[in-house]
Amino acid sequence: MRTTVGIVGAGPAGLLLARLLHTAGIDSVVLESRDRAYVEQRQRAGILEQGTVDVLRAAGAGARMDREGLRHDGIELRWAGRRHRVDLPALTGGRSVTVYAQTEVCKDLIALQLEEGGPLLFGAEALAVEDAGTARPRIPFRHQGRADVLECDYVVGCDGFWGVSRKAVPAALSRTFERTYPFGWLGVLADVAPSHDELVYARHDRGFALLSMRSPSVSRLYLQVPAGTDAESWGDDEIWAELERRFATDDDWTLERGPITQKSVTPMRSFVHEPMRHGRLFLAGDAAHIVPPTGAKGLNLAVGDVVTFARALVHRRETGSADLLDAYARTCLGRVWQAERFSHDMTALLHRAPDATPFEDRLQLARLERIASSRAAEADLAEAYTGFPLD
Repeated sequence: MRTTVGIVGAGPAGLLLARLLHTAGIDSVVLESRDRAYVEQRQRAGILEQGTVDVLRAAGAGARMDREGLRHDGIELRWAGRRHRVDLPALTGGRSVTVYAQTEVCKDLIALQLEEGGPLLFGAEALAVEDAGTARPRIPFRHQGRADVLECDYVVGCDGFWGVSRKAVPAALSRTFERTYPFGWLGVLADVAPSHDELVYARHDRGFALLSMRSPSVSRLYLQVPAGTDAESWGDDEIWAELERRFATDDDWTLERGPITQKSVTPMRSFVHEPMRHGRLFLAGDAAHIVPPTGAKGLNLAVGDVVTFARALVHRRETGSADLLDAYARTCLGRVWQAERFSHDMTALLHRAPDATPFEDRLQLARLERIASSRAAEADLAEAYTGFPLD
């Protein structure tokens, strides 16, 4: 097989890149090792930054998002029984975020790709990325029991942390930056209407909690738990009781309970691989960087990566200049490290470390008080939360 851009991985990054290239008249082939049902059911992020929303709309993939997504103009911070709302549009010149699950983004992009775009091969396992440092990179893959090779002008690795793409960068050139946190998130889906109309981030002496949602009738909630926790070790009543403790306020707000339909534990880590480009291979999304979910940046960073690549390739076609392609890693990493900073800061602000001292507890409370009392501090949070510019 032969194409201009070989895309490894059909998560939101790979699918969006295929869509962006298609609308620009550039051919691509997407290789995805899993089947369609798995990709469309894989529970991941649910918060879309303003820039991500704008890109999906411009790509013709925003119709259902606009109908069913939940626009949020604020988030709520809670600590010591207090509640403080951060007004996102007022602090950012009108920007907001939208709750729309990654599963739904993938469904929309898959439908468009199968109807209008180039080949999207499910069950196609990429075995390696070869000759990345040459003008003709290759992707050997296995599909429907047969071995094949995809020859490309460019390869974009959107195959996540465990994929083959990053392994094609020579070890002598690779640098990794990583932090593993001593806690994770116990996440649950519950068939109950959200108890608040915006996301609630709670700092508590027993640990962090987050109230989110997937729809007007389905709640998504999280509890900070020790690393390595087995989700099934928590009973449903125990989960609701702990959520009530951590979300408790000094007013009459109450947390509504409902049937828990899913439990899982998400480990927390920060990771960056440099460089994000080697020859004709470009890394995007989790293949190059991972953030703790506190800042809601993972999917949005991946979108920024593929938008940067698509714009650079269109620029190359229209002008003959490779300047933007050559600047890909530098452009993306500037945004990546700001997102890493913000995600780490939010994690440190709201989570209680197992060995936290009273001094550190007081610092957390002081930082929250500063956000609540200073428009400048509040605006810094709001600007980062709604997204760093894609330009």
